[in-house]
Formats: sequence, C-alpha cells, structure tokens
Amino acid sequence: MPSSDDAFYLPLGAGRWSSTVHTTGPWDARFQHGGPPSALLGRAVEQCEPRGDAFVARMTVEILGPVPVGELEVRSRVLRPGRSVELVEAVLSAAGRDAARAAAWRVRRTEQEGVAPRHAGPPPLPDATPAELPTGGWVDGYLSAVEWRFVEGRFDVQGPATVWSRLLHPLVPDEEPSPLQRVLAVADSGNGLSSELDLTWHFINPELTVHLHREAVGDWVCVAAQTAISRGGAGLATTVLSDLDGPVGVGAQSLLVAPR
Repeated sequence: MPSSDDAFYLPLGAGRWSSTVHTTGPWDARFQHGGPPSALLGRAVEQCEPRGDAFVARMTVEILGPVPVGELEVRSRVLRPGRSVELVEAVLSAAGRDAARAAAWRVRRTEQEGVAPRHAGPPPLPDATPAELPTGGWVDGYLSAVEWRFVEGRFDVQGPATVWSRLLHPLVPDEEPSPLQRVLAVADSGNGLSSELDLTWHFINPELTVHLHREAVGDWVCVAAQTAISRGGAGLATTVLSDLDGPVGVGAQSLLVAPR
C-alpha cells in the first residue's frame, strides 16, 4: 500500500486526528463506520509502551455513541502491567466527549508449538472483480475505501455472508497498517454483512470484541459472518476471521434490533 495523504485519518498533532471521507459509515454521512475508529484505537494500543515480545490476543471496543466524521483525540495507557499479560486501555473522544473506549489484553509470545484451529479454513480468494456497492439508503465512504470480494452473500441480501476484504488506503499517512489494524478495520462489518433484516430496522452494535490466536499475514482478511436475532430485540453477530493461511480469530458483536 503506497504512502499517501489520502488515508482514513490525517494527523493534527498531540494525539489529534482529522477523519476523512473514507471513515464515513453507510447509514449516516455525519458518522463513522465502526471499523476505522476500532483500528485507530488498536493503533493506540500498539503504540502504548510497545512490546515486541507480545501481541494483542483480545480487544473489546465499547462504542459509547456515534463517532462523528471530524476531529478526534486518542489517548492510551497501560491499566494492568505484567511480564506475561497486560491490559491496555485506549479512549477516542470528539468535542470533549468519549465516543469509544477499548480494552486490550497483550500476551507474551512463547515457544509453544501450534495446534491447528478447529474452525474450517476460508474459501479461496475469488479471482474476480470487486463487489458492486449497494444503492438505495446506503451512504458511500467506508464501503468504497475497502475492496470486497464476496464468496457468499451480498451487501443488500439478508443472511450469512463470507467476503474477502482489504484496505485500499492507509489508516494514517506514511504508515503500513499492522495486522491488528487490518483485522479491526473490517471485523466491525460482521453485523452489516450478515444482516437478517432490511434497512427499515436498526441492528446497532454497542460493542465489538475480537479474539486472536495469531497475527494476520498479508493484506487480505476474510470475514465469515452470521447473525442470530431472538425475540425481544437482542441479537448477536459472530464472525470467523481469516487470512490466506487460515483462521486467525473470531469476532462478536452484541446487537440492539429495533425498527428505525
């Protein structure tokens, strides 16, 4: 991915960032999709007292309210230091209000031999043209800032979906997105990709949790998503996240399901 000022976020200095059109969510042009802020929080976690001997094994993003497309501030700190595991917090705020908060567990790398994951491996990357973007009630921005290649499902079709994705722009200028950032940038799409209801319904996720058993390799991340909705308005979107070598982890989003 070439260095470019055409990134999801442009630096303003002192932990402040300007959001670009690439962050714009599909429901309202004023607010961001959850993927880019999650990735920006992941970057803050990685840069907080960084450790080359550890990686993020779990990260939860609490979405405290709509994240505006505008100026943001990000801060981070180590909440619970440790030699083998430590907890790092990152907070994203806008106009003096905390809009999202992340908690991430970093675990120390060891010499343990791997055990093959039980999740099925992802389907091959389609050698095809990227998916057509949806029309009618959808706002462009984030959707065209990511390349999507569907294996199962479609943006405007209800039901489970499996799609390969890759970022078409850097998260921030002159910096290659890390494996964690690439995963977080698309993991929040699980509920939208596998929606079981049409756009007359909200299926809002107040949080995103991603568990990783290894770091993703390469540009492509496969999102295999499905959604369950129960009587009373509660839903759960779950995703298996993979790279070209196989599964790397799972994501989950609690959902509020209600008429718009």
